Amino acid sequence: MRDHSFLPVILGLALGLVSTRASADELRPVPLKAKVENVQPMTGIVLWSTNAAVRTAPIQLEFRYFSYREVVDAKGEYDWSPVEKFLDEVAGRKHQAVLRWHDTYVGQPSGVPDSIRSLPDYKEVVAPSEKKPTGFPDYSHPELRRFVLDFFDRFAAKYDRDPRLAFLEVGFGLWSEYHIYDGPMELGKTFPSLEYQREFAERMAARFHETPWMISVDAASDWAPFADDPKLLALPFGLFDDSFNHADHAKVNEPNWDALGRDRWKVAPTGGEFSFYEPKDQKLALAPQGPHGVPFERHAAKFHITFMIGDAQPRHQKPDRIREAGQACGYRFRVTRFDASESRSEVAIENVGIAPIYHDAFPAVNGVRSKESLKGLLPVESRTFPIAAGGPAPTLTIESDRLVPGQRIEFDADLP
Repeated sequence: MRDHSFLPVILGLALGLVSTRASADELRPVPLKAKVENVQPMTGIVLWSTNAAVRTAPIQLEFRYFSYREVVDAKGEYDWSPVEKFLDEVAGRKHQAVLRWHDTYVGQPSGVPDSIRSLPDYKEVVAPSEKKPTGFPDYSHPELRRFVLDFFDRFAAKYDRDPRLAFLEVGFGLWSEYHIYDGPMELGKTFPSLEYQREFAERMAARFHETPWMISVDAASDWAPFADDPKLLALPFGLFDDSFNHADHAKVNEPNWDALGRDRWKVAPTGGEFSFYEPKDQKLALAPQGPHGVPFERHAAKFHITFMIGDAQPRHQKPDRIREAGQACGYRFRVTRFDASESRSEVAIENVGIAPIYHDAFPAVNGVRSKESLKGLLPVESRTFPIAAGGPAPTLTIESDRLVPGQRIEFDADLP
């Protein structure tokens, strides 16, 4: 006869072990106190990289124009060292870049490389714009059209995943703002044809997968094909507005935003530059009621602005005000729940900003990232992130491969 008296003991031990394991895996609230103290990466007021204040101002982004001829020489050979130097200098200040390529700039030769300008049948025009002799490219020439597409193919291959570059602005005409309001405006000649503009936009969408690209809100005009083409409007481009806060913005600029899609900010960034129409547009851009009775924060929220170029602002405002305005742009994360067991965590994060983050960023516990990204989390929305790490004193961070050394994504939290 067998003795089964030991079975209750074994069963009790087994149940105890299961209970211990279950207890170890039980999620418990983790106290967490944190506050967003700084302008967040890839958002805020932007200064030109040549501004001496870039070293001390509370900013995260720096801006620079580039012409194609700065990279491509008279033999048609590419040398990216000017771009590398710029990006390295910006990253060395713990910032990222907003970069815009141009073919036409008031008072300057065209941005077209000499390898094309020297072709015998290339007919570039030099004519007054704002009373300054300005070079206008010859878009009737097939080599220029081929070159621009090839240029951005190469640029995307080299920089699409580069953390030093936050956003890219592209276009045609004066300052690449999709217009020649003063000068010889001729579709298919000094300005690309509608057909070529379509090809260009579709090529950009096909080549850039990580770095958001943006066009001017002036692309809503008859000189561009976007407003009447549902296929183009479906492309993931963002918008920049080079005269964001001028007196007639609601009448002149806002209809362009409407034509290009007011929900575009949900998938691509919106930004721009404070207006130069009147001196007070710059001087009072960040004044309590703005230059025309609308505070910047209210105007930025209406258009879900991620960044705004305000190069003159260090002359007109103290750093605290520039920081405050910068913090009102883009995303801002708040942790509303943080629970952890010995082996796992759950984190609930709400976006209390005015726009999403447009690059991948991952909640991480003890350096272990969630599988899901915060990218695309809209304002007021919340998302819960399971993370395969925990422990008695877990540490929560937000990590992104699109940050440069010295940058950090912060969050608010007040969890007892």
